[in-house]
This record gives sequence, structure tokens and C-alpha cells, in this order.
Amino acid sequence: MQTRYLYLLRFILGLSDLILINICFFVGFHLADKFGNGVDESIYRQNILTCNLIWFVSTSMFRLYGQYTIYKLELIYRATWRSIAVHAFLFLTYLFFTNHIDFPRQFLVGFYSLVTLGFILSRFTGTYLQEMLMQNFDIRKAVAVLGMNPGGLKLAAYLEQQSSVNFVGFLGDEGFYVDPNGQLLPAASEQLKNAANAGVKEVFVSLTPDRMEDIPHLLKEGEKQCVRLKFVPDLTSGSASFRIDHMGGFPVLCVRKEPLEDIENRFKKRFLDVVFSLCVIVFVFSWLYPILAILIKLQSPGPVLFKQLRSGRDNKPFWCYKFRSMRMNSASDKKQATKNDDRITSIGRFMRRTSLDELPQFFNVLLGHMSVIGPRPHMLSHTEQYRALIDKYMVRQFLKPGISGWAQVNGFRGETKEQWLMEKRVEHDIWYMENWSAMLDIRIIFMTVINIFRGEENAY
Repeated sequence: MQTRYLYLLRFILGLSDLILINICFFVGFHLADKFGNGVDESIYRQNILTCNLIWFVSTSMFRLYGQYTIYKLELIYRATWRSIAVHAFLFLTYLFFTNHIDFPRQFLVGFYSLVTLGFILSRFTGTYLQEMLMQNFDIRKAVAVLGMNPGGLKLAAYLEQQSSVNFVGFLGDEGFYVDPNGQLLPAASEQLKNAANAGVKEVFVSLTPDRMEDIPHLLKEGEKQCVRLKFVPDLTSGSASFRIDHMGGFPVLCVRKEPLEDIENRFKKRFLDVVFSLCVIVFVFSWLYPILAILIKLQSPGPVLFKQLRSGRDNKPFWCYKFRSMRMNSASDKKQATKNDDRITSIGRFMRRTSLDELPQFFNVLLGHMSVIGPRPHMLSHTEQYRALIDKYMVRQFLKPGISGWAQVNGFRGETKEQWLMEKRVEHDIWYMENWSAMLDIRIIFMTVINIFRGEENAY
């Protein structure tokens, strides 16, 4: 929460740090000149500007003077030590590549010793002064919470941790403030009046969605008492966890977190898909295809590749390719493969057990229909069947389907004889969607390879 004190602190901290760096550089030079072998003054003049520029770069990298860092002393301390470490690295790198090999080592040791000591004293002094100001002067904004509901309790816990505000507590414990006739309750009016008399500048009102109609009445009374009211929707009572995005100034409630809705994350995932798929196609598929094609043809007549319409992202169908592992049959678009299925050939059984039948799907990945990692694509008939039986089944269709997935490496692959097996698969797919990261994809790739060599019970 922005205050005049915090706004000024950013500039005071930045200016004092810059002065400290220059004082340390100046003192370090004269100490090296006095106690060392003598230091050419031109070295000081040539490098003081570079030293300052590198300090600006280092502090910018860690946002030492950023509006979010300045809120917590812990963040200021952490960014300070990181900035000093990076400054030392960049300055030494600069000296190395500019052939300043003969730069006085005693100056560097003295300079960074002074910088470290100076910032320790500076930060502890700053912390002490801040505590003194908070205790003896009214530099923090006094705020309170109206509404002791679950959302209000969480909000109060957050405000108590903010050093920039003085949380004075709750204004009553009522859950509502307006009667059914639209009249403000006397208790609410009295609480706002008491808050104004106590010097409270802002009151946060936690309201459940069914109490949003109370806002005009509370706002009118707050303005009458010269107290700013800020309304916080209490969305903790429902079964879903909400987050708030902003679009053109409009607050937008989103039910679930989806990292892959961020365009940068989608580029990362697509880059991994393309690179990994090209490597598999060039180094594995290129020589393995003719071998498997001959074996498939020798065991049963029909095409080498099997294609089938599957449900893709946003439930759009696409042609999914696999090595044909079964004899030609009319039930392939309706019936899942089962254990000891007589439609599967001997080479097909080997391919399914080792997941080699999935190799052609790397072309689906290159075409953009699939991803290396994601929910497994289901037959169209199964999508229609399970969307009617399983709650949130279609949520998994928000993502591109994958060759392997979080559900598969956790044992939920193959035939789903019972509904609960498909429910667990959907549960894992949704968890993956809400917790995606590039490292999670890499982890699943490694787990998939390990499972192939180890063998899987449901791989048939």
C-alpha cells in the first residue's frame, strides 16, 4: 500500500546508496595509495563512472528500489547483498576484458570490504530509524476491517504483516450491515463514526457476493463520516478458488490458475515441443520406421500407420497417428484395447508395451495438434460418453493433448474399466493444467522414459 513515506524512501535509499558507493571508492583509492605501492590517480578518474554505471545495472536487475521491494525490509536486504555480489562480478569482468590486469588488487579488496561494511551499517541504521519513526511519529496509514467473515480474517492477517500500514483491528463482528428494507444498521453507522474519531483513514469492507447490494449504503455513510471505504469481495465461502485479473480496467474473476494462458509460457512450451520432436524424428524415427514398417506388414495386411479422429484442444477433432498395432477391425473407433486383446499382433504388443506405437505422434506435435506433454487424446466416442458422466471432464480439453502426461506417469493409462479410473485421470490432467511449468514437462519426460524401461502394468 503506497504512502508518502514509502514513496520518499525509494529516492532517499537510492541516493544514499549511490553516495555510499562513491565514498567507498574514494576512501578505497586513498587507502590503497597510502598503504600500497601507490595508485595512479588516472585509474580513479577512469573507473569511477564505470563503477557507478555497474551499480545502476546491478540494482536494476534485483529491483532494489522498486515499489514492491521497498515494502519489506527482508526484500531490501536480499536485493542489497545480491546487488553487491553482481557488482563485484561485473566490475571484475570489466577490468579483465579491458586489459586492466595491473589494476591494484589492494584497492579492490579495500573497496569491497568498505562497501560490505558500509551497507551493513547503512541498512541497520535505516532499520533503526524506521522503527523510531513508526513508534514516535504517525507515518503509517491507519486502516481497519469491517466484517469478521472468512474473507475479512484473511484480509486482516495480510494487513498485519504490512509495515506500511497500521492495522487497528476490526470494526465489529457482524456479517451484514443493511437490513432487508435497505436501511443501514445503527451499529454499522456507529462503527464508522468511531473509526473516523480514532484517525482511521481507510476501512476495508469484506462482503460476500450476496451482500454486494450493501455497497451504496455503506459508501454513503463512510463519506458522511469522511472515511474512505474499500470493498473486498469475500470469495472464500464457495467451493472454487478465484483469482482476479484485469482487462482494460475491468476486474475479471477467473476460477482456476492456468499458466499456459500466459503467452510467454505458451512460447516456452511450443519451443520445447518443436525441439524435442525434431530430435526424436531425426535421431530415432528416421531409422526405426522402416524396421517397424516391415515387421507390421509381415504380421498382418493393412497400412503401417493407423490414424483416428481424437479430441483435441477446445474439443476440436484432429487426426492422431500411431503405428498400427492391431489387425484391421471395425471396432477400433469404439472399443479400447484390453488385456490379452486378440486384435493386437505380437509386434503390436511389443510396441504398445514400450510406447513405440506413439512415435508418429511427434509429427502431430510439429503440426501443432498435440504437445509432447499433456492430457492423452481420447476417441471422440469416449469424449461424448465421459463428458456426460464425469464432472469437469471437459476442462482437460482446454489444453493440447500430449504424447505423455501427468496422469500416465502416475499409473492412469490404458484401459479404464471403471469410472473412477477415468475420474483420477481427469483429476491429474486438471492438476497438470493448473501447475504447469517447463521443469514439470521435463520431469514428466524423464518419468516416461524410466517407466518405458521399467515396464508398466497398464501398457497393453
